[in-house]
Amino acid sequence: MTDQPSLSFFARFWLAFVCFWRIWFDQAFAQAVLPVREADKAGQLPAGTPTGLPAGQATQEKAPEKKEPVAPLPPEREHAPALQFLAMLQREGRLIDFLQEDVAAFPDADVGAAARIVHEGCRKVLRQYLTLEPVLPQSEGDRVDVPAGFDAQRIRLTGNVAGQPPYNGALKHHGWMTTAVKFPSTSPAMDPRVLSPAEVELS
Repeated sequence: MTDQPSLSFFARFWLAFVCFWRIWFDQAFAQAVLPVREADKAGQLPAGTPTGLPAGQATQEKAPEKKEPVAPLPPEREHAPALQFLAMLQREGRLIDFLQEDVAAFPDADVGAAARIVHEGCRKVLRQYLTLEPVLPQSEGDRVDVPAGFDAQRIRLTGNVAGQPPYNGALKHHGWMTTAVKFPSTSPAMDPRVLSPAEVELS
């Protein structure tokens, strides 16, 4: 390495003055000076290393730190709210028990009686935790207009669908949409896979 010429007091003073203002207003220059400053604080500068940087010297920026990938949630945690809602329907209306039964083997009167219990409990859960409104306000059987650019998620066309909207047809079902959800928070200590605990009666 070529020996660096020694700097006089006034030369060092002028260099410090210029570097001071450049560090304030020149971000690239400040980033170039920072590694030299850090190495000087750690005592890692080799002997004879100049404390100033030659004009135009580029320094290598630090490589961005690699972030650890976030582990995906297990399915039971990812879908915990849906499982919790199913558990509430089971608790209040025995919905899972009803759907798991082979109702074809029972008389219609028994199925109707069981359906009434399921209906009452499940309706209670819906009204407690969800606010529901019809997608279209008209009554079933009314004629409704379907404009051009209609939302296919809100309106599904059936029957003889031909040509381009606007359309006019009979409302077969007004649809449902949720306007508010009031589910309670799920505790991390709870296993959302357990929809209904087993019941053991002790004697």
